Amino acid sequence: MKPHTPSAARSWRAPAAALLYLLVAQSSAVGQGRRWTVDPKSSLAWWQVAPHLSHLWASTCPEEPSWRPGEGRSAGWNLSSGLVRPRDGNDLDTINVPLYPRWEARALCTEAVKGYVTVADPVRWRGIRGEVTVRAEALVTGGDDRDAFTRHAILETNRYPEIRFTVDSVVNVTQVGDTLRGTAMGVFKLRTVAKRVIAPVQAWPEGGGLRVLAKFRIEADSLVPVYGLSKYALGLGVGVKIWQVLFSGVDLLMRPE
Repeated sequence: MKPHTPSAARSWRAPAAALLYLLVAQSSAVGQGRRWTVDPKSSLAWWQVAPHLSHLWASTCPEEPSWRPGEGRSAGWNLSSGLVRPRDGNDLDTINVPLYPRWEARALCTEAVKGYVTVADPVRWRGIRGEVTVRAEALVTGGDDRDAFTRHAILETNRYPEIRFTVDSVVNVTQVGDTLRGTAMGVFKLRTVAKRVIAPVQAWPEGGGLRVLAKFRIEADSLVPVYGLSKYALGLGVGVKIWQVLFSGVDLLMRPE
């Protein structure tokens, strides 16, 4: 996840007080906290393997100008602004994940992500719950054959069309400037397997809503025994333990109802 830096905030970004206002405004009218829904045109999900071997990452928003497909990509990609060859780093959980973060949430994405978040107590940041679902077949690496194989042999999207993350709570919430940080506790469901995960979260006002970034990690050696993916389909990456970690995350624009 690319860290959000308030010092680099654009002039139109709301100050810290506006973040609280966005959450508590109109709450008295509904008699409880706020409910936010995902703007599907401005939101995306992604995954990335570490080491990524110069091609193992995907996004539901390949329309984003900052995103690039990896090696072995199919024809037709507009790379007029240049293609930077990515390199794996030693620090797998910071600057290299994801490789191509976006700098601004714009309404140009394939509609593949939906969901909501409710905040029961927006003053003390308690009672945060929600759910995000991702249309699995919308995840794109940029290689047509690789994407087709992933959908058919690994994710089996015809049988399991959605990937789901249910948020039970968000803990250790802090605010610095216009940015909230915390840890989301919840359940990640891939195919038929649901497992508890924790995900660092950042949020700040943007585009008339709330921009939310979250990611979590799954150890690669658990993909077969725990999540039931095909060892044959995953190939040498899992068979000889080339892959270490599968990162997954979302970059959402939430709008108040």
